[in-house]
Amino acid sequence: MSAPVTGVATSITAFIGTALHGPTDAPGSVNSFIDFERLYGGLWAQSTLGYAVRQFFLNGGSQALIVRVEGDGAGGITDADIIASLPRLRQVDLFNLLCIPPLKRRGGDVGKETWDAAVAYARSRSAFVIVDPAEHWATAEDVLNASTGVASVVTAKDNAAIYFPRILASDPLTEAVDSFAPGGTIAGIFARTDLQRGVWTAPAGIQAAMAGVLGLSLGGSTNAGKITDADNAKLNPAGINCLRSFPVYGDVVWGARTLQGADALASSWKYIPVRRLGLYIGDSIDRGTRWVVFEPNAPSLWAQITLGVSNFMHTLFTQGALKGATPAEAYFVQCDSSTMTQDDIANGILIIEIGFAPVRPAEFVIIRVMQQTSVQNS
Repeated sequence: MSAPVTGVATSITAFIGTALHGPTDAPGSVNSFIDFERLYGGLWAQSTLGYAVRQFFLNGGSQALIVRVEGDGAGGITDADIIASLPRLRQVDLFNLLCIPPLKRRGGDVGKETWDAAVAYARSRSAFVIVDPAEHWATAEDVLNASTGVASVVTAKDNAAIYFPRILASDPLTEAVDSFAPGGTIAGIFARTDLQRGVWTAPAGIQAAMAGVLGLSLGGSTNAGKITDADNAKLNPAGINCLRSFPVYGDVVWGARTLQGADALASSWKYIPVRRLGLYIGDSIDRGTRWVVFEPNAPSLWAQITLGVSNFMHTLFTQGALKGATPAEAYFVQCDSSTMTQDDIANGILIIEIGFAPVRPAEFVIIRVMQQTSVQNS
């Protein structure tokens, strides 16, 4: 009898930053901003973390994991502090999104080494990183600049995305409008979209209105700015997601590309919903097939695995996550002697190959899941 594969959560969001108080030995889970206020002290003028978490819950987030970093007194936290704190996330079984708010309110951009380390760690956990824009970026040309643009902020990887520009929001501590990084807002919209429409849906468009946002901040200004159609035409093909202001719809997310979403790269993981669906499928199947560790790597096991994974993929098909009029056009599952060599089989290495069509029928993106089975002594 095949064990069923159950879909994992998709929008548990980890935040790393400094707070007034709270545990530092392990990530803490909060399900509302009231929880964050109780456990971590709420908003704090010297930190950006509370503002990002507040925006996350305002925009539809439901569960956040807080990695509290202690800095060096008035000097605040550093990139080194953030990098050193990443391993604490090993203490949680699952997170899907990772946000690192700026190190301080002004002039506190997270460094490239930190973003790259975060993206690499997130990849090892099947998670996706939301990267904030540099504070000084005021124009599309700033973003695309070879030396000070996006390439100076983060290395282009498929499990991350960057958004431009920053946002304007009211600071409840001062009752003044200020400029903030958009990461927490975007993560909340990811969570809201997942809940309402599924992880396979782009967290962008007129449905992706940004709650608690009073405008867009270019170059860190507290005066409202605007991204034009011409700006968007330059940035979107380069894999940069724009935040836009429209008269009817207000402030919305207007792009859904990964950092490898530039047209020139022609990546299979060009789009955020495709990449996140791939992460969801891979992690769900990986977790749902770990029971094979005590089973012999033989045709009877392959048949059980194929049935269980096929049932999971068929559910996605019926939910509208995949393209195609028939299951054969939408997905395939293989686990047999064609996916494994004789050495793999002898060494108990089980390999499952899954193809799914996220954009066009019968145009499959392929992922492979590997498990260790029992090795039978001859």
